[in-house]
Amino acid sequence: MSLFSRRRAAGQTAVEISERQGVRYLHLGGPAVQSAMRLKDPDALELEYARAMLGFLLFHDAPRDICLIGLGGGSIAKYIHRHLTASRLTALEINPEVVAAARGYFHLPADDERLSVLTGDGAAFVHAHPASQDVLLVDGYDAKRIVEDLASPEFYRACKAMLRPGGMAAFNLWGSDSYFPRYHDRLARAFGEHVLQLPAEKKGNIIVFAFNKPLPDAGFAPLTARAEALDGSLGLGFTGFIQRMRDWNPACGDGFIL
Repeated sequence: MSLFSRRRAAGQTAVEISERQGVRYLHLGGPAVQSAMRLKDPDALELEYARAMLGFLLFHDAPRDICLIGLGGGSIAKYIHRHLTASRLTALEINPEVVAAARGYFHLPADDERLSVLTGDGAAFVHAHPASQDVLLVDGYDAKRIVEDLASPEFYRACKAMLRPGGMAAFNLWGSDSYFPRYHDRLARAFGEHVLQLPAEKKGNIIVFAFNKPLPDAGFAPLTARAEALDGSLGLGFTGFIQRMRDWNPACGDGFIL
């Protein structure tokens, strides 16, 4: 069932919201799901890739400033605003219709002292704000693939420059995209090979965590203990993520040397 579909200007991506079996979905210019919200639990993270993006909490559990590039339905922004009460979040979304849909159909709260949603170019924002963030989340897609301006070597270098010492970034990539090896290589080069992969279980999403020095001092055993503690408070399934990170990052070993 389509609830909302419109295109404001020539060349602008169409925004559509649909519902199936108690879940509301956001689509941008095609059938691909960009965001999802279960109507009976609107504050939960319905999609596993979104929960995986929150895996930054395994390494950086008290970020002061978080930047999100690509709002979608606002699921990640909404979750951070509700649960990470010591963090300030700035979210960038280039399409004003997406912001309107997030606020009108996905319960994204109004801006306040801890949440600022800006309509603008996320890549330009990253370039313009070096050394300003503890955590950066990049999740910018159109109907077919990641926005190229959010996957260039220059952009990835700017992402690293945006982080404070010890900060980290999480990038949502599609493992099924033929460009995935290219994007991963660009990320690894920009961050000096200090990257980890975390695949989502049920979709082709691969979250790539990238770290700014000083690097996290943790092996997989301490990470497992952190995951168990976070699952007790947030219930995001972090414990299962640890084994997947072990499997997909064999070069790290149990000592977790990035």
